[in-house]
Amino acid sequence: MAIGTSILADASTADLEAGVGQQLRALRIAAGLDQAGLASLAGLSLGAVKNLEQGNGSSLRTVVRVARALGREDWLTGLAPRVTVSPIDVLRSRREPRKRVYRAR
Repeated sequence: MAIGTSILADASTADLEAGVGQQLRALRIAAGLDQAGLASLAGLSLGAVKNLEQGNGSSLRTVVRVARALGREDWLTGLAPRVTVSPIDVLRSRREPRKRVYRAR
C-alpha cells in the first residue's frame, strides 16, 4: 500500500455505502428500534431508512437525521471537522520574507 492511502481509498463507493448502512442497521438494532420506529424518530419515510441500510444511495439529509436519531452526532463531526488553523496562515508562515520592495509601474 502506498504512503497516504488507506483501505477506504481502495473501496468502491457502493462498498462504502453498504458499510455505512450495515453500521447504522447494527446501531438501530442495538437501540431496540425497528426500521419503522427509526423512520418515525428521524422524521423520514420507511423507504429512506431501508435504502440507507441497504446501501442504495441516500441523501446527506437522511444520513444526518438517522445519525442524530441514533445519538451518533459524533459521526458528523468527522465529516466536517472544525478548522482551527487557517490554511492561508500556514502557507504565509512558510514563505521566506521579501528581500526587495516592488513598486507599481
